[in-house]
Amino acid sequence: MRPPERTQSGSVTAFVASITVALVAVAGLVVDGGYLLAGRRAALDEAEAAARAGAQAIDQDALRTGGPVSLRVDEARQRVADYLARSGHDGDADVSGDTVTVRVRRSQRLTILGLFGVGPVVINASGKAHGVQAVGEGEP
Repeated sequence: MRPPERTQSGSVTAFVASITVALVAVAGLVVDGGYLLAGRRAALDEAEAAARAGAQAIDQDALRTGGPVSLRVDEARQRVADYLARSGHDGDADVSGDTVTVRVRRSQRLTILGLFGVGPVVINASGKAHGVQAVGEGEP
């Protein structure tokens, strides 16, 4: 009597299933990685724009008396808070001398990898701006 032959039925199904999972994972890395890069860029843009808004709080009295450029701290923080509130982002500001530094936190939902329980990812970005004294037309 001959031993039964071993067949390989079902091995193709296992191969196709594992390749499908691998392709979905790669697609998730590509798509969600692109969204993360775009989210990081958006967070950087928001932080820099909020810092520029805060840097507009120049202490004009100090400039008129010949002092260096400095910012009104409370007004600069309020300008940053107002800007971030309008954009719908969470962040905080640090004001020192003529410099405003803004840190923004943003949550990015993952579309494909999120189906497998990954995410959301928190993106942190910071931007910095300096208050400057501009020279208008006709001024030295």
